Amino acid sequence: MAEQITAACDGASKGNPGPAAWAWVVGDGAGTVERWEAGPLGTATNNVAELTALRELLAATDPAVPLQVRMDSQYAMKAVTTWLPGWRKKGWKTAAGKPVANRDLIVGIDELLTGRSVEFVYVPAHQVDGDPLNAAADGAASETARTQQAISSALGSALPAPEPAGAASGGRSRQPSAARVPSARTGKSPRPRGGSVKARFPGQCRCGQSYGKGETIAKNPDGWGHPACAGAAG
Repeated sequence: MAEQITAACDGASKGNPGPAAWAWVVGDGAGTVERWEAGPLGTATNNVAELTALRELLAATDPAVPLQVRMDSQYAMKAVTTWLPGWRKKGWKTAAGKPVANRDLIVGIDELLTGRSVEFVYVPAHQVDGDPLNAAADGAASETARTQQAISSALGSALPAPEPAGAASGGRSRQPSAARVPSARTGKSPRPRGGSVKARFPGQCRCGQSYGKGETIAKNPDGWGHPACAGAAG
């Protein structure tokens, strides 16, 4: 039996919401992809795609073997490591008393995490010399979001090329860093960056809920959103 499964998962949404897809890859520990799968989601948000990718990876791997998951979505990782226990205690409500966004996906992930050893590793996306497994998952998710056709190693599909470095921001890539979350039930939220402003355009917060033009929003590690979500555990 393998000592640990090393894997990565990613989601893509071309429009957020827009044509979306999920993908996961399992590697050999040296950055070589051994098996992988990607599936279409129709029109969905990036958060839905990221959570679906994690759920599909957990379902596709042996729960008896420790698993390391590499991912570039801070929202998805914090949702299941930092915020989830509090949401569960509150009857799947946020600290503000609102229904948890994407509840069905998060509940499903919670069930798949129960009783197994999972380590989450955050890896920034689209980096020069970045994590090869995450890059492979990103490429598969992006290609499937565009085509809306399921592909996988089991089907004999060719693994799509990773998105180029800097594709997410359109600028120069920074060197990669990694933040480890030791288990599937631990982690700390980073402090919010910057102050509050009035939103010039509608958008979506890291909690999955939307905010409107003119609402007060604050900077958080994932972008902009509700002040209460900037540094709190959802």
